[in-house]
This record gives sequence, structure tokens and C-alpha cells, in this order.
Amino acid sequence: MRDWIAAARPRTLTAAIVPVVVAGAAARRSGAFEWTPFWLTLLGAVSIQIAANFANDASDAQRGADPSDRIGPPRMVATGRLAAPSVWRACWGAITLAAFCGLLLTVRVGPVMILIGVASVLAMLGYVGGPKPYGYRGLGEAFVFVFFGLVGTVGSRLAYDGRSPAFVWWLGVPIGLLAAAILMANNLRDLPLDRRVGKRTLAVLLGDRAAINLFFGTIWAALALTLVLAVVGIEPIGVAAGIASGALVFPLMRLPLRPDDRRTYVPLLAGTARIHALYGALVAAGLLL
Repeated sequence: MRDWIAAARPRTLTAAIVPVVVAGAAARRSGAFEWTPFWLTLLGAVSIQIAANFANDASDAQRGADPSDRIGPPRMVATGRLAAPSVWRACWGAITLAAFCGLLLTVRVGPVMILIGVASVLAMLGYVGGPKPYGYRGLGEAFVFVFFGLVGTVGSRLAYDGRSPAFVWWLGVPIGLLAAAILMANNLRDLPLDRRVGKRTLAVLLGDRAAINLFFGTIWAALALTLVLAVVGIEPIGVAAGIASGALVFPLMRLPLRPDDRRTYVPLLAGTARIHALYGALVAAGLLL
């Protein structure tokens, strides 16, 4: 059971949870909130994220992208703790559960939920799977921005009444930027290994220094955009509470990152995930209060 939990990568699940929680708060602000669509969108989003983690574990092992000297949590298929066929079956089981949630939401608000679900599953499977995985071509962050930002936030809001006000679309932008920063932190840690096995992530394409600058620039851009949108009235003013999560950025900027020791990059990933989670909680609270 511990191996299966590790394969699901529970620490990554906040990337799927934050858009759902923020969308729920936006629905509550508009008087459309109900618990049934909230739980269905949450279960569906988390199921797709877990399916993606299972698929990544199995696909990376097949491509040799998780060798024994990899830094970070062990991958279950590459280390032999779980068999690839079993992980793929679990992946499709999680997709089936997400599809069931999507069908229930389709009955509620229409076929747009099926379109969102199908697009999300295809994007998930294409990240490291298929003949030309986009995660190996420097496009991972772009897809994370779209699906964990815009699609996740807007789609979760649509689940309540088939509507998604303009301010919800704008909310998806900083949420997506912070989700992309999580992947950037992961790829910064794995940069030498990814370069060695031919995985051309954005960090590999840019190089260490430029990738670090882009990483911090992405986080600060998300927080700055949040403040601007709230001040000019595009977002409710309470959304500006999210910028308080910027307090967690400064410890990351003081990390003694050493390109010759990728272990020094490990706290970067956990810290970015905390920023993303805190940002989501503060924005949701700002919308409610």
C-alpha cells in the first residue's frame, strides 16, 4: 500500500485541488455553489492527476528516464516495487473514475464537461507517453499552465451552472503560472539527468541559470498579476490576499543552489508546492470574505 501511495505522489495533488477550491469559492460568491458538483469536480480532478502520476511512473521507466542515481522520491516501476502492467491498470482505473464524475456533471450542465474531460485525459497521456511526448520537448510547463490553470479553474466553475464569469478566467492565469512553476522546480532538480537521457525539458533547453531566473520570474509574475487585477477591479479585491503567499518565496531565493549538487534543489519543489497551495487558500478565502 505504501508503494501505491508513493506512486500516486500525494504531494503533487494540490495542483489539482487548488483550481477546484478557488472555483468553488467563485461559485459561492455568485450564489451558485452546491456540494455535489464540488465533490464531483474534486474527485475527477484528483483522479486525473493520480492517473497522470501513474502514467508518468510507467512511461519514464520504459524510456529509461528514472535511473538508479535519480535524486528525489523513488519511482515505483523503475525500482521494481510495482509492475508496469499493474500501474497501467491503475491508471486506467483512475481515468474511469474521473470519466464517471464527468458523466454525472455532463447530465447537470451539458456536453462541455465531456470535452474538458477528454482533452484533460489526452493531455495527461501525451505528457510522457506516445511516440512524441510533449514533456520531452520543452512543452510541459505550457500544458500545465493551460490544464492546471485555465481549464482546471474555468472547468470547475462551469460544473455548477454551466457559467464561468470573466473574473474566473483571469483567476486561472496566476493559478496556472504557479502550477507551471512547480514543474519548473521539478525539472531544475532533474536537469543533468534529463539532459543525459535525452529528455529535453524547458530547464534543459534554457540551461540552469536562465531556467532559475524564469522560475522565480514566473512566481513573481503570478503574484504581481493578482495584485494588478484586484486593484483595477477585474478581480474582486479580496483576491489580493493571495499575494501574501509571496512571503514563502524569499526563503527559496536564499537557498544555496549548487549546480554540482542537485540535492540543493530538492527544497525548491516542496517550497513551490506550498506557495501554490497557500495562494489558492488565500484567494478562495478572499472570494468568500
